[in-house]
Amino acid sequence: MKKIFVAISLILVGYFAVAQKQVSIIPEPQFLKVHTGNFTFYKNTLFIAPTSWKPIAKYVQQITSTSISTLQKGNTRIIFKENKKLAASEYTLEVSSNNITIAAKDYAGALYGAQTIVQLWYTSNTPSRIACVTVKDKPRFEYRGLMLDVSRNFYPVSFIKSLIDVLSIYKINNLHLHLTDGAGWRLEIKKYPLLTRQAAFRTHKTWKEWWKNGMGYLQEGDPLAYGGYYTQNDAKDIVAYAKAKAINVIPEIEMPGHSDEVLAAYPNLACDSVKGRTGEFCIGNDSTFTFMQDVLTEVIGLFPSKYIHIGGDEAAKGHWKKCTKCQKRIKDNNLKDEDELQSYAIKRMEKFISGKGRYLLGWDEILEGGLAPGARVMSWRGEQGGIDAARQNHDVIMTPGGTCYFDKYQQNPAGEPEAIGGFLPLQKVYEYEPLPAALEKDKQQYVKGAQANLWTEYVPTQEHAAYMIFPRIIALSEVVWSNPAAKNWAQFQEKLTAHYTLLQAFNINYCRPSNRVDISANIDTATRFATIRFNSEQFKPTIYYTTDGTNPTTASKVYAGAFLIDAKATIKAAIINAKKSAPDSILVNFHKAFNKPVTYNIPFSKGYPAAGASTLVNGYRGSLTYQDGQWQGFTTNMDVVIDLQKVDTIHLVQANFMQIIGPGVYMPKYIEVQTSVDGVNYTNQGRDNNTVSSTESSLLFKDFKVQMNPTAARYIKFVSKLQSGFQFIDEIIVE
Repeated sequence: MKKIFVAISLILVGYFAVAQKQVSIIPEPQFLKVHTGNFTFYKNTLFIAPTSWKPIAKYVQQITSTSISTLQKGNTRIIFKENKKLAASEYTLEVSSNNITIAAKDYAGALYGAQTIVQLWYTSNTPSRIACVTVKDKPRFEYRGLMLDVSRNFYPVSFIKSLIDVLSIYKINNLHLHLTDGAGWRLEIKKYPLLTRQAAFRTHKTWKEWWKNGMGYLQEGDPLAYGGYYTQNDAKDIVAYAKAKAINVIPEIEMPGHSDEVLAAYPNLACDSVKGRTGEFCIGNDSTFTFMQDVLTEVIGLFPSKYIHIGGDEAAKGHWKKCTKCQKRIKDNNLKDEDELQSYAIKRMEKFISGKGRYLLGWDEILEGGLAPGARVMSWRGEQGGIDAARQNHDVIMTPGGTCYFDKYQQNPAGEPEAIGGFLPLQKVYEYEPLPAALEKDKQQYVKGAQANLWTEYVPTQEHAAYMIFPRIIALSEVVWSNPAAKNWAQFQEKLTAHYTLLQAFNINYCRPSNRVDISANIDTATRFATIRFNSEQFKPTIYYTTDGTNPTTASKVYAGAFLIDAKATIKAAIINAKKSAPDSILVNFHKAFNKPVTYNIPFSKGYPAAGASTLVNGYRGSLTYQDGQWQGFTTNMDVVIDLQKVDTIHLVQANFMQIIGPGVYMPKYIEVQTSVDGVNYTNQGRDNNTVSSTESSLLFKDFKVQMNPTAARYIKFVSKLQSGFQFIDEIIVE
């Protein structure tokens, strides 16, 4: 009998261990405790909720009724209770074997509790059952957002709604729609019908085709026209649908720049200096402000959002310098320059918007020339704009391009759909911290949260848009909701494996976890040891590796943790499974120039300094993005001298360059190497010309090499000739 009891006990322990393992909540709650047992959903499970929360109860009922227990009847209840002692958006969730109780102060909190149930439902390993848990939860930041650019490529209402469905599950509470830009005006404005009859339709299907072929517009109804717009009824429908999911919809109407489509329809709003196409309103023209106020009056009537976004970014100010009306405006208002002219426009619109009881929101360029009194700032050019605004006691939403721009590649670009450039893998999103270390503690209160942005120049379809958003927005949800101390990348990876079921259930075309192995080398210059670590988006994969440059097989070493390398080695690693891919590799090379002094005869770009003067000889190779801190950028020719600190014999100088033409990164025309014994008299050792086409749009790398007969040298002069835009280099290897 005792043996039977022990056996039953072991079975129960195993069962409850499975129940605990299947608890996968994203974002990580403030408090979570898993209990023994399960709650079972039946067809007659009772839902009890206050009248205003009944839509939430009905939503959970609809979700769970899709796969109900084979036991048709039971005695279980789901109860929603108001608790005024809780904070806004806070909830508690108690799941026992017979009852689920959700307590909240407001609708949003009740919905978040319900969404936690939905997550437990979809990630459970047992049909119709979820684990018994206690959850006490509330958001870290009040603003948790996603921006979708519907101007560059237009997406239907049905897609917007499907996006809202899943964003709400992960407790994202703001959807920012970039409604207007040069590629198309996307919102019906009754007073200005040409904005949709003409400016909403273009000559080519995709933004890229349109950009390369004259950037023209066509009339609505033209059989060759591409585009579309949301009617005012569509906008109301989207807003109401989002409200039911506790999501605020923020409209963005661009000014004073990015307005080509407006000025094509209403050219009287352009500067008198303009000859041909322009994207900037005339700030000296009162009609500009009449137009913007008329448009925003209708927009404010459609969108109850407390934030009204007016863009304010990337305005070219050259036309204003030549425009008589703009110059008169500068003179009449004692403005210093065109920066202050833009600030004048933003402040005037801020006064109008605040008079309607709303807040003006703009990109960080609205700081230029002085910030409007009630303006809120989205910091996209890094974090400095947000820091500056917070120090002026203005609310800030952090959305830096390096960690929050979802138009970047998320896996090896060689196998990905074309993107604008850059590299933003899932882990980098997850590791973002919205509170800048440089911001004083008493100013951190002004950082209201963070937002991801999907600009869609290279995203022509809704399936592609979903692919770029998911699962990266899920990683960001934990950044903006959970306590930083509770974040754990390995734990998040494990949780996410369960959530792919949820994404599949909602027909989301998400980016599958990469087979790529990220190989990092932490180099100790004193001991000349490199500590090698592997990482992967796969959860606990088996990684095979070699250190001799051969491709790994299942007979190779299996990675069990960090290991040391103390000599030149080409390390290759791979996850060997049904989804075959080439091995990833890294070269560790304590070459003759390693850690030696470098003199820059021409300075590197201030915007891309990498690790400064040590970058080119620190032993680190760059990754798939020029923003990783290892790629040093130049907008000029490159001319450096490496001092080996003693005369040595060398036979090879090589360097790796990157090309990705979307953001303007090109191979050099050539590299040239010269050597010297005394640092005065140099001998030309050769040149390696570029062989990569400047029109190839994919991400490419090339090792430029100059080989020579064994040569005595102390100084190596390395020159590369700029082709166009930027050139990026990671390491100069001397052997």
